[in-house]
Amino acid sequence: MAFDVARVRGLFPALGDGWVHLDAPAGMQVPEQVATAVSTALRAPVSGPGGIFPASQRAEAIVDAARRAVADLVGADPAGVVLGPSSAVLLQRLSDALSEGWFLCDEVVVSRLDHPGNIAPWQRAAQRTGSVVRFAEVDIETCELPAWQYDELITDKCKLVAVTAASGAVGTRPDLPRIGAVAREHGALVVVDASAAAPFVPLDITSMRADVVAVSANTWGGPPVGALVFRDPSLLDLLPSVAVEAGARGPERLELGPHAYPLLAGLVASVEYLAGLDDAAIGPRREKLLTSLGSVKAYQAGLLANLIHELRSLRHVTVIGDAMRRVPALAFTVAGVKSAEAVEHLSERGVCAFADPGQHGVFSVLGVGEVGGAVRVGLAHYTNAAEVDDLVRAVAELG
Repeated sequence: MAFDVARVRGLFPALGDGWVHLDAPAGMQVPEQVATAVSTALRAPVSGPGGIFPASQRAEAIVDAARRAVADLVGADPAGVVLGPSSAVLLQRLSDALSEGWFLCDEVVVSRLDHPGNIAPWQRAAQRTGSVVRFAEVDIETCELPAWQYDELITDKCKLVAVTAASGAVGTRPDLPRIGAVAREHGALVVVDASAAAPFVPLDITSMRADVVAVSANTWGGPPVGALVFRDPSLLDLLPSVAVEAGARGPERLELGPHAYPLLAGLVASVEYLAGLDDAAIGPRREKLLTSLGSVKAYQAGLLANLIHELRSLRHVTVIGDAMRRVPALAFTVAGVKSAEAVEHLSERGVCAFADPGQHGVFSVLGVGEVGGAVRVGLAHYTNAAEVDDLVRAVAELG
């Protein structure tokens, strides 16, 4: 495997601003090939699909290419790929469609580890239908999401289990195969939000035991578009349609209005970018993705381990959680310093990071708000060891 971070950094014009971009949880910077694909598509004649003229055929080709790219990313059938403006919007559409078949006392299982985008839609759906929402809890010491609790949480009344493939806040990667196996025993659908995992680990919808996987392209340097991927495409034709046109079939049943074709062209380019992260990757795009993301995973694991070790060596810093399996996102607190003050200090030294007051999500469960909130950082494909050192030095000055 050959992951060359120096080469990868050269693909990102934005890195010329001189800042240390550890703000990956909000979305990575955009590689040149993605920006070029979007601008090229904007300049080309593109019309609505359904015509026999070139501009219409170009639109259809872009949509088809986007479905195939996302399918390669998660190991699925392109016929099961729904495209839209964001994973959050698509998850809301999915919850509206699925919940039409729910009744009083049906159950939904969500987790405290998840992003609100994979919790709120199911809570709203349960409220409309009188269903019951049950929460999987986080281990407050390790930030793990223990899989054993799903043995009791999932019952024959459960319609759906929503769970993240990785937390963009604390990095934890739950045991999806174990959770999915329990859900399948009780006939419940499994919806996995893989947005935070997709940039860093190879995805396979079958091995995850997921029925639906959600991804957001901006998390890996793509444009602001999202996708839902159905393991069994036939499920789409069983759902109520939200499409404007009557008779919509397959993925189009959950696609509302015309597509942003230039952004979908950028989506294709962004998946090609992921496939080319390892110079040694060869074969079909799916194989190249598995090789490249495997290399990224190994590189990031070493970088993250060093960052955690260095931060824990600072007496005034507490790294939140200690999950065994994780993506390169983490949070920490600084004794006697509020998170907003800490990120301002980091910003003055050219380091991008986020402050979380700890009032919502997993941090509220952990009680982070009581100590002034958490500082959130995330590594990207282009993060190097020198930037990790810059962060550690800046945090050390807060002691």
